[in-house]
Amino acid sequence: MTKQFTGSPDEADLRRADSLAREIFSDVANKWALLIIESLGDRTLRFGEVRKEIEGISHKMLTQNLRMLERNGLVERTVHPVVPPRVEYALTEPGQALRATIDGLCDWTHRYLGHIETSRRRFDT
Repeated sequence: MTKQFTGSPDEADLRRADSLAREIFSDVANKWALLIIESLGDRTLRFGEVRKEIEGISHKMLTQNLRMLERNGLVERTVHPVVPPRVEYALTEPGQALRATIDGLCDWTHRYLGHIETSRRRFDT
């Protein structure tokens, strides 16, 4: 069950520089985090499998973003006690909910890609 925020309204205000909400938004609104969440989807993947899914991500960036997503409770990391250790990653319930929002952003991108491309060309000339 997802816990609801019970702190002060200031903590949830994205407009405030010191708000927890802005810190969380900053964490998850980066290209790597969005791509990791989208790649995991409904699946459980190992580190190397996630890396193969995301063209251009370095080992370091994948590690940092998976740790950040785990810290924020969006990704669950499971270590299986075998030799060599097997580590798997999956989205938690809040991670799945965020994925639905990311899917909307992906749909928006596909819908308006042509418009944006035309606008960029017009702007750049």
